[in-house]
Amino acid sequence: MFLFALFDNTHESILFAVFGVVILLFLVIDLGIFNKEAHRISTKSALYQSIFWVVISVAFGYLIYLYDGGSTKALTYFSAYLTEYALSVDNIFVILLILRYFQVKEEYYHNILFWGILGALVFRAIFIFVGAYLIGQFYWILYIFGVFLVYSGIKIFFEGEDEDIDPGKNPLLRFARKYLKITKSDFGGRFIVKKGGSILFTPLFLVILLIETTDLIFAVDSIPAAFAITQSEFIIYTSNIFAVLGLRAKFFLLAGIIDKFHLLQKGLSFILIFIGAKMLLEIVNIHVDIVVSFTVIIVTLTASIIMSLVIPKADSVN
Repeated sequence: MFLFALFDNTHESILFAVFGVVILLFLVIDLGIFNKEAHRISTKSALYQSIFWVVISVAFGYLIYLYDGGSTKALTYFSAYLTEYALSVDNIFVILLILRYFQVKEEYYHNILFWGILGALVFRAIFIFVGAYLIGQFYWILYIFGVFLVYSGIKIFFEGEDEDIDPGKNPLLRFARKYLKITKSDFGGRFIVKKGGSILFTPLFLVILLIETTDLIFAVDSIPAAFAITQSEFIIYTSNIFAVLGLRAKFFLLAGIIDKFHLLQKGLSFILIFIGAKMLLEIVNIHVDIVVSFTVIIVTLTASIIMSLVIPKADSVN
């Protein structure tokens, strides 16, 4: 009931109920039927799953268009969705790095990402609704978000693509290794085992731990970006979660070819700078129309992908 009280009207409450049923239904079907046993996800299966989640996300945007605000609100939803969907590409780089660091077998990838994304549903909800409450009390926080997004965009633009990331140096991982009983075996893909009256944690539990913290770190960029597009908790959460749910299939689809999109990071940095600047312009009463925002986001993403394919990576030329 608390969640529904946050929405603007009855239509949003009904659509959120539809959203909840769809998410719960497909998560149960996913883990309980199609992926009950650990197995390697093929590229073909990943492609079908990616298309499926994009279609579901677009269909939900169409429901918003029909029943809750027309084209303006639907474009707002799609702008937030595209921004989060694009920013999640960086997640793929880091998740792949974590899985390789722990030498996780490919047949366990799906199960790990499933539970990692399930955790993201909860933590992002907390982030979004706490953020919405704070903005409701202190509207000027949005301008801090704007400054932060511009800073993040500039920082990402000048970051090296091959910047060293060492999962072993993660403080949470060091804490877990020091205070938890960690097994050497993965016990057939299990996260926790009971042995001799003691609860033991497998290396796959550490993987989940790192993936969850990684998602929280990336949420620090993506959620303020969504708030800079709209202050509707309904739009932010639904677009965010649909994008996150598509992340797993996108991971299996792009894991082997993600290096080809070497200019996408530059495009993402431009989007963050644009969204942050858009928020800051509100201070001087300059409002950027949502149609303009949507156009800039989709053109930037399309251009960065095409240019990545047309312009070879510097080290591949030599």
